[in-house]
Amino acid sequence: MVFSLLNFSCAEAQSLKKEFSKQDILKGSITPERAWWDLNHYDLKVDINPEDEFISGSNTVTYTVLEPNEKIQIDLQEPMKLLRATQNGKELEIDKQGLAHFISLKEKQKKGEQYQLLLKFEGKPRVGARLPWDGGWTWQKDAQGKTFAANANQGIGASIWWPNKDIPYDEADSLDLYITVPKDIMGVGNGRLVDSSSTETKSTYHWLVKNPINNYAVSADLADYAHFSDSYEGENGTLDLNFYVLKENLEKAKSHFKDVPRMLQAFEHWFGPYPFYEDGYKLVEVPYLGMEHQSNVTYGNKYENGYLGRDLSGTGWGLKFDFIIIHESGHEWFANNITNKDVADMWVHEGFTAYSENLFLDYHYGKEAAADYVIGTRNAIRNDRPIIGIYGVDYEGSGDMYYKGANVLHTVRQLIEDDEKWREILRGLNKEFYHKTVTSAQVEQYISDQSGIDLSQFWDQYLRTTQIPLLQYKTEGKTLKFRYLDIIDGFDMPVKIQVNGSESWIYPTAEWKTEEFQNPIEDVAVDRNFYLESKKVN
Repeated sequence: MVFSLLNFSCAEAQSLKKEFSKQDILKGSITPERAWWDLNHYDLKVDINPEDEFISGSNTVTYTVLEPNEKIQIDLQEPMKLLRATQNGKELEIDKQGLAHFISLKEKQKKGEQYQLLLKFEGKPRVGARLPWDGGWTWQKDAQGKTFAANANQGIGASIWWPNKDIPYDEADSLDLYITVPKDIMGVGNGRLVDSSSTETKSTYHWLVKNPINNYAVSADLADYAHFSDSYEGENGTLDLNFYVLKENLEKAKSHFKDVPRMLQAFEHWFGPYPFYEDGYKLVEVPYLGMEHQSNVTYGNKYENGYLGRDLSGTGWGLKFDFIIIHESGHEWFANNITNKDVADMWVHEGFTAYSENLFLDYHYGKEAAADYVIGTRNAIRNDRPIIGIYGVDYEGSGDMYYKGANVLHTVRQLIEDDEKWREILRGLNKEFYHKTVTSAQVEQYISDQSGIDLSQFWDQYLRTTQIPLLQYKTEGKTLKFRYLDIIDGFDMPVKIQVNGSESWIYPTAEWKTEEFQNPIEDVAVDRNFYLESKKVN
């Protein structure tokens, strides 16, 4: 998801004493009615009526039984309605409890066997007031008065418009998406366009996703699109690039979207091959800022560099690229390839992707430019609450997951002190956890193991508290005295400093330490690349 320039006030600033409802638990936990089955495939068919803002359709859910059970949980949020559920032609009883629909199965569910569940649904889905941050659909018109509509539902969940297993730990291994729309517009979905068909009034577009896909990445974008294509010779061969834009923006897009191959060059270098060659890459214009929909990155940054023309870092480097193209495409590696099991660990999506902006600059403009940028984004950090949220209740961490997360990763790069090893670690993450759902703990442990550095206290300090280490120091002749304040027990991150213009490492802890130098100390500067505070004391 994109970083918001608006202040996070109420919800973001709530304390960890927040009380959670039964609905929070039903949405955010692996309930018994979710745990017993493994999701295999969605066959999702939607008939969209833009004039009435109405959607009807069906979803055939294919799953494998892990342990026998008699009830299955399917999620769909009001005002959408789950009309019926059937298995092998038999009508099933539905117990609706808010968004959760507990369906009683009549057929015995045998361990290891595969089954299908047919769901029929309809309704007017929630309209988002401020997409992509609040989630929902937006129904607009283009300059010719034709429908220009799309959805974005990270956070609130895909169940705002179609019934599914709406929790990130279990992804569909593949997806067939059929979008039926009025004949004067097109419906663009994820993956590749298999075929299309038309009647006198409607057209249906069949999109196929061959790779695992998280629910919130499923997207339907509606407009009278102009289409153009290209290809990229990448690490895994030829990658198909497809672009869908409003017709009045076609020439502008052909020029502006040249950031896409530049993005692929940088990210394949740092992260490894684009994770979805079989499904291709698409950039699709929509009537909101943008979103990381898998193999269907949505775009609404008004064909400007920066974030709607602004540089989030305040350094000038943020105007060297289109923020939405770079950031949302970075999510193909971190969010879509590697996906959090619980939204409490969403920093794995947003921290790494915010950091990818820095790595794009590193690849094309150099290490110092990249450092300027990521350090400049510290102005967005609030330290209101921890980056990691609360597990099992659909509760994300602080919005600091973006740029505090990026600066934490930038600090790890300094600790490793070997850029090639750091690159191998980032590529290794995308190989080790290829097309998988993960916990933050798994990612933390992988980086610790591969770096050869015990980062346990480091992760706990930066991800699970709001404290930023304060390095206190004082000088007495040739002696430098230093210690950390505002740290957890055991935190002992080394830090690079310059003394009288010469580089040196020191190893602070909570206790005062001393370091002797050859000459009287006149000047001490802490390396700006380390995310900490420093203060000289008498």
